[in-house]
Amino acid sequence: MRKEKQKIHDSMYLACLVAIVVSFAACALTSRPAPADINEVLLENLVPLSGEDKIVNDASELICQGDFTSALELIEEKIGSEPNELDSQSRELLQAVKDYEVISRQRKEFRDKAYSDKVAKLDEFREMAETNDPNEPNDITVILSAIAQITELATQEQKEELLAQPYVKQVIQEAIDKAAGYEVEGEWIDAYSNCYLWLPSIDPNNEVYKKYAEEIYEKALIAASLEDSPCETRKERYEGVEKEIFMRAIIYLNQNYVSPLDYDLMTEKAIEQCRLVGEVMEFPPEDYKKTLDPNRSSDEYKTSLSAWSQALNTLHDEAKQSSDGIGLEDFLELFMRVLLLNQATVNIPEPFLVSQFSDATLSALDPHTVIIWPKQVEDFDKQMTNEFFGIGVEISKPAGSLTVASLLANTPASKSGLDAGDIIEKIDGVETKDMPINCAVDKITGPRGTKVTLTIKRIGEEKTLDIVITRDKIVVPTIRGWQRNEAGQWDFIVDKEEKIGYIRLTSFSAESSDDLEQAMDELESQGIEGLILDLRYNSGGLLTTAIDVCNKFISEGLIVSRVPRPGKLTVFEEARKKGTHPDYPLVILVNSSSASASEIVAGALSDKAQERATLVGSRTHGKGSVQGITSISGSRAQLKYTMAHYHLPSGQRVESRDAMTKLGRKDWGVAPDVQVDLISDEIRKMSEVQRDNDVLFQEAHEMTDESVKKHTIEETLTADRQLAVGILVLKSKLVQDEVIAKANVSKN
Repeated sequence: MRKEKQKIHDSMYLACLVAIVVSFAACALTSRPAPADINEVLLENLVPLSGEDKIVNDASELICQGDFTSALELIEEKIGSEPNELDSQSRELLQAVKDYEVISRQRKEFRDKAYSDKVAKLDEFREMAETNDPNEPNDITVILSAIAQITELATQEQKEELLAQPYVKQVIQEAIDKAAGYEVEGEWIDAYSNCYLWLPSIDPNNEVYKKYAEEIYEKALIAASLEDSPCETRKERYEGVEKEIFMRAIIYLNQNYVSPLDYDLMTEKAIEQCRLVGEVMEFPPEDYKKTLDPNRSSDEYKTSLSAWSQALNTLHDEAKQSSDGIGLEDFLELFMRVLLLNQATVNIPEPFLVSQFSDATLSALDPHTVIIWPKQVEDFDKQMTNEFFGIGVEISKPAGSLTVASLLANTPASKSGLDAGDIIEKIDGVETKDMPINCAVDKITGPRGTKVTLTIKRIGEEKTLDIVITRDKIVVPTIRGWQRNEAGQWDFIVDKEEKIGYIRLTSFSAESSDDLEQAMDELESQGIEGLILDLRYNSGGLLTTAIDVCNKFISEGLIVSRVPRPGKLTVFEEARKKGTHPDYPLVILVNSSSASASEIVAGALSDKAQERATLVGSRTHGKGSVQGITSISGSRAQLKYTMAHYHLPSGQRVESRDAMTKLGRKDWGVAPDVQVDLISDEIRKMSEVQRDNDVLFQEAHEMTDESVKKHTIEETLTADRQLAVGILVLKSKLVQDEVIAKANVSKN
């Protein structure tokens, strides 16, 4: 088949040359203006398809719209279903459709089995409860988790039946009662994790659950932010947080935010957050109690909290009674009054209160507008640039132990003897048993040229080992293939017979465009005929990089437009011809974690004005906006703020998930052409296989039974159904191209 395709392509190329010569010769003889480029010549010389070729072309179009069923019906109705009666292109297309049917059947069987297994597990719990079985789970979250997993897989009728069961009602009520008990003791984190984490997913239509879960979650965050951690004290956490920084940020946003600020809503959110802070402060952490005024009794402290709450209510009522609404000066005055009331009553540490007030205020605008306080700037820069000083490892806590998940190539870690699978028991002598991952990252990273000592335990060995590593600049690669080969290099060919390439882009950093260029050049040197670009779990990055990526696939026309607040100029980003790669079929994989720059690329290349790519997967995140970053004068803090909404080449705005949810709509982000939504069990399996395929070991690593294994392409596609369907869509596009090429070769 490969030789046959090559012959067609060679013949098509010769035919195109003939067509170009004839076309330009005709222009010279008739004085007709010459076509602008080769594409116009080709369009003039395309022959209308007919017969079997037209059916194959139409069926391919249906597949690219996600309608495999109609594609199969069209093929079988018009040209039969016996493979030996069809030409090679029709056979290939028919096989792709039938492969999709197999995938769909396997997914249904997987889903049905998962549903049955989870129902059986819940029935087991019910029987244990009825017989007072001592093995009944003591942790109610185990049962809530089982119920939540069933609701994910159940039909609406099955959900209603489930929620009507006496046992389920009893479990939910027990969870609510248990959460109430935690709340009485001020244990907000336990109240959330043992109850309200689960209830909104069990019954998403219950607004009471949803609202209360949000409040409990916010209290849990407030409580956690008051606690010291192994990496930083509460005081260190809020270093550099000053009221002047917040006020300057609001003044800047008043002129530059994407839309006029809604000070009424900002006031509502800020005062509500202060109220929640007061409620959490009724149960201050032990270490925080030491910072309280020792001369103030417990009763006096409670009285001050009550006064704080009453004062907030008064401020809230005054704000609501304002006939003209709240403006910039009114809001800043209210902010200062809150700080003065705090000093006169409960005396919450001002940096902490400013931070809480700020977060709530900006959340009223959108989830992406935030102040990066001085203590956070370094971590923020690492996220934006994918550069930092460290040792070059990926770490995780799969079984509660801090573990090296993978090495990064050509880094201090890869040259030190450290290996994937090693358990890090200590970092510079500090035990990691109860250390959060972000805390471990902070301890492992540090100034260039400094050393860090990791005490590790290796699988199959009794003794621990100290490894001293010198920190250096680490640039996290954003380009990955589907699997690492034996030499530790990425394999970018996902289908060797059809020569289909696969590139996973994990974020849009400054180096991503050049790295993508290198990977594409490598694939094209191997003669790829189609490409799958995987943007799943890519939360975005630099807009300039997103535009560069689009330019690799389109040579002209609009990529994206950035529409700011009224009165400011819209910015149009146009494609350029330089650097555009061949126009081979392109499929882009997306999911709900594809956001920001990912949505710009996926949206631009699939938009009806470009029609360069077919999207496969699930609806994207729905960020729908472009953020700018500015320094806040007089400080080391920065402001990340929404400066514009972005529109696709056709003019369609990419809607925000947050805004659409408030309107009760679900049309946020960018919708896939071929929808393949995965259930949580499928996502978990896909992630496990992808993680295994990504791991970079030392060359001398011994692959024991406990070690992470590499998976075959068949195993990978069985676990990753979105990729499997993406390949089928790409194959159908290849067939479509062959049919068109063959028809035009015949004409010429």
